[in-house]
Amino acid sequence: MKACPFPMDALLPHGRPMILLDEVVGRDETRLVAALTVRAGAPFFEAGRGMAAHIAIEWMAQACGAFVGAEALESGGPVRLGLLLGTRDFRAAVSWFHEGTRVEVTAALVYRDGEMGVFDCMAVADGRKAAKAQLTVYQPADTAALLASQGVKVSS
Repeated sequence: MKACPFPMDALLPHGRPMILLDEVVGRDETRLVAALTVRAGAPFFEAGRGMAAHIAIEWMAQACGAFVGAEALESGGPVRLGLLLGTRDFRAAVSWFHEGTRVEVTAALVYRDGEMGVFDCMAVADGRKAAKAQLTVYQPADTAALLASQGVKVSS
């Protein structure tokens, strides 16, 4: 696994505070590992509890996005919007991720066909597997056309 030369903010098409991952730990041709530290004040943080386990699904989706974002930037292309179509077999060994916990999130490419992809994902906290799921994602070549076809108006 090699270091990623791009900061997380460059790999995803949206901005903070909705970028929930702090950094890319490493990546290779089929996998990306990202990390975050659970902090008070972050989106979805609940005082006295931390972050609910189901937030790991968004961490996983963002790790998938960072994987394809890094591919795009390395090939000289733009980072594009991706959509989470489905989550299969989500399981969590914890109910909450507590404040101060460092979480590593892995997205491993299982299957890709054009604009569709499937990733096996895992969140590890304190050295233990805390959550896992398989995500199906879609990255349309022309997001504006897709949204327009659904009657969504996009402002620039």
